Amino acid sequence: MSNAAGLPQLQLRRGEERRIRHGHPWVYSNEIDTAATPLKAFTPGAQALLVAANGRPLGVAFVNPHSLICARLLERDAACALGRDFLHARLSAALVLRERLFAEPFYRLAYGDSDGLPGLIVDRYGGLLVVQVGTAGMEVLLDEVIAVLVELLAPEGILLRNDTPVRVMEQLPLYTRIAWGAVPDVVELCENGARFSVAAAGGQKTGWFYDHRETRARVAGLARGQRVLDVFSYVGGWGVQAALGGASAVTCIDSSQPALALAAQNARTNGVAERVTLRCGNAFDELAALASAGMRFDLVVLDPPAFIKRRRDQKSGESAYHRLNRAAMEVLADDAIVVSASCSMHLDEPTLLDIVRGAAHHAGRRLQILGFAGQGPDHPVHPAIAETRYLKTLIARVMR
Repeated sequence: MSNAAGLPQLQLRRGEERRIRHGHPWVYSNEIDTAATPLKAFTPGAQALLVAANGRPLGVAFVNPHSLICARLLERDAACALGRDFLHARLSAALVLRERLFAEPFYRLAYGDSDGLPGLIVDRYGGLLVVQVGTAGMEVLLDEVIAVLVELLAPEGILLRNDTPVRVMEQLPLYTRIAWGAVPDVVELCENGARFSVAAAGGQKTGWFYDHRETRARVAGLARGQRVLDVFSYVGGWGVQAALGGASAVTCIDSSQPALALAAQNARTNGVAERVTLRCGNAFDELAALASAGMRFDLVVLDPPAFIKRRRDQKSGESAYHRLNRAAMEVLADDAIVVSASCSMHLDEPTLLDIVRGAAHHAGRRLQILGFAGQGPDHPVHPAIAETRYLKTLIARVMR
């Protein structure tokens, strides 16, 4: 790799290097000695040599003076330049892991900090790659990222879905565009033996949620002969796989008609359309309507969007999770299973358990914990960054 000599220095205040030395790659703006190295001297996405107060090099970082996380350490070797060679090495390592994990090319190829590529998300749908960039530093290197992906994978198309709210925090523009080749309106993927069509450009996030892959397989194994309710179903990931697992009937609820249209298509593709019913509407309203109609289910999956996007949403978000799980208790059969998920990184596993336990208690039900689940191995957890372990799922038996 080329030499990084000549990079400007970014100096930490005295005592602030301890967390960095223990493996955490984030630097906050209040940890910088701005008298020695003013943040305003850096342009967003610039590279710098991060140094301790005594001048000892800590590594090479991206800098964004506009962000609370003002620097992100990518390489401890102070002589490393963050360019094409660096990206090739990191993306190659990420690819090696995914090819070891999966027989088919459908997975999250790059997961930000956990793959040593802060701000870079790459989801692979066979010949299509969908890329999201969430840091100014990675935005500066975007052309190099695309070039390396083309070299490594020779994709048919690369789509940039740079329309996520995290970019606002980095003061980056929001946009979607084709970066390479051709991108179809609908792309097909395979998961756990099922086939799904998703809208890469117009769907949620990158079009699909690979993080629940293993838990969907686990839940499908519990579905044989059961009446299944899939709440916040999107394109039917849980419901269709439950039907393939032998569910006697599946009801999918989502507020998006286009998503449900794809769910219907996916049910047909997998030969389970006659056992899948779709309901378009607000999840809370639909749950109330099902309860009023006396509908009961043996297995209910709750996979909502993040109700707690920021710390200041904690109280209202937890309240929403409470209401959702309480509503689900009203449509459970006397001996049933609930699968309650949260993708809010600010909601920890003990709190999720408290929420489900409280909902069961409120409904006069007994609870047996069957297990907890998290994101799949193509979303590896960085050992020093708790935020990379964002997905929590509780599987529980609920009885009268």
